[in-house]
Amino acid sequence: MSAITSRKSFAHQTDDMTSTSSSTSNSIAASPEDTPRQSPSTTSLSSLDSNSELELKAGSGKLLDTYGNEFHLPDFTIKQIRDAIPAHCFERSGVKGLGYVARDLISLAVTFYLFHTYVTSENISSTPVRAALWTVYTFVQGLFGTGLWVLAHECGHQSFSPSKTLNDTVGWFCHSALLVPYFSWKISHGKHHKATGHLERDMVFVPKTRDEYASRMGYYVHELSELMEETPIATAGNMIGQQLVGWLLYLTANVTGHNHHERQSEGRGKGKTNGFGGGVNHFDPSSPLFENKDGKLILLSDLGLAIMATVLFLIGRNCGWANLAVWYFAPYLWVNHWLVAITFLQHTDPTLPHYEAQTWNFARGAAATIDREFGFIGRQLLHGIIETHVLHHFVSTIPFYNADEATEAIKPIMGQHYRSNVEGGSIGFLKSMWNSARMCQWIEACEGAEGENKGVLFFRNHNGLGVPPQKMSPPAEPQAAKKEG
Repeated sequence: MSAITSRKSFAHQTDDMTSTSSSTSNSIAASPEDTPRQSPSTTSLSSLDSNSELELKAGSGKLLDTYGNEFHLPDFTIKQIRDAIPAHCFERSGVKGLGYVARDLISLAVTFYLFHTYVTSENISSTPVRAALWTVYTFVQGLFGTGLWVLAHECGHQSFSPSKTLNDTVGWFCHSALLVPYFSWKISHGKHHKATGHLERDMVFVPKTRDEYASRMGYYVHELSELMEETPIATAGNMIGQQLVGWLLYLTANVTGHNHHERQSEGRGKGKTNGFGGGVNHFDPSSPLFENKDGKLILLSDLGLAIMATVLFLIGRNCGWANLAVWYFAPYLWVNHWLVAITFLQHTDPTLPHYEAQTWNFARGAAATIDREFGFIGRQLLHGIIETHVLHHFVSTIPFYNADEATEAIKPIMGQHYRSNVEGGSIGFLKSMWNSARMCQWIEACEGAEGENKGVLFFRNHNGLGVPPQKMSPPAEPQAAKKEG
């Protein structure tokens, strides 16, 4: 069965594709055995707060994604998803995982050796040619570094091996080498998986609501439908900024994460907000992203960063800061670029819904993701993180080398709710970045939606692309002002 799903047909596939799931009750009211259970691990990605299982009034009103396709709320359960996956897909091998780590480390070392040995002034007299070749070096090392990042990501999900000790040891070393606070990221990333698509609890690329977008742009809400198109150069500027510093801003200021920290159960979020100086980051043990019990792990993450920073300082002092910039920091920026691009496109697409608290549940949130295709680079160098993300959000402990088979197994259960955009391969992936940036500016409820449907929000824009935003009337003038007039 082809993995290609046309963007125009997401909501128009035949009912027989979903016959398996339609025979069950809506997953909001599913029995306990049909819903994810809380895992002993604080970062289990199949766990779900039982308080999210809410009784809601039946929704009414047509739901339309940004392309104009009709959307229906998913009604399958996590149990159906898990039962459809062959048992051997859940098997993890530490030996195989370490083999992939060794492969990526060897690739990084061999690439450095070849360029350091042969791309020199003695061998290549032309400075422009050497500069071009070293530019290629930074790109290639960035890909290998991203692959290593993905393997540490596997460790954080406990899909690397059956041993938690091995997982966290390998993850800490690999992420520290890439200046990533492993345990801090692992904890917040686990919360992202537990609340994907939840507007008040998700931790990654939470879109702006219409109110938030209008406030940021300096307009009233009702004026958004009348705005002129954003210039392409403005879109490009925003994208470049996102790709250059998005990951660093996420770590240091929780940019793109939710900003409802006052609800943190231990009271850690009082008076704290996203942004620099707001007290929300991945380095401070008192950050509301964590709990009291996480303090030692956050410090261990910081220690890993301090060790790596010391190593880099010694290399820069002894070998030259310009060399260090080319050898390490330029590839490091490439790693950050790929990480942000991948995550952005996994959770930002004109077909994807987001949910308010009263409508969200785990199955709906996990389905609010999309698979894409990046060819040889994605499947081999980046270990399939782009191509099998939907499956990953349902069962994150399945190792990447079993994810393709597991993905095929869950497609009949998900039916029209399985999303993929694989047209154009690697070029299509890059084009999707522009498409999503132009079409996905804010989210709002669909016109006429009531009940739980009112809690399903889709992307809209003022660029004249797709379904137009709702037209709203300006707020009524105060009575006193009318009398004065």
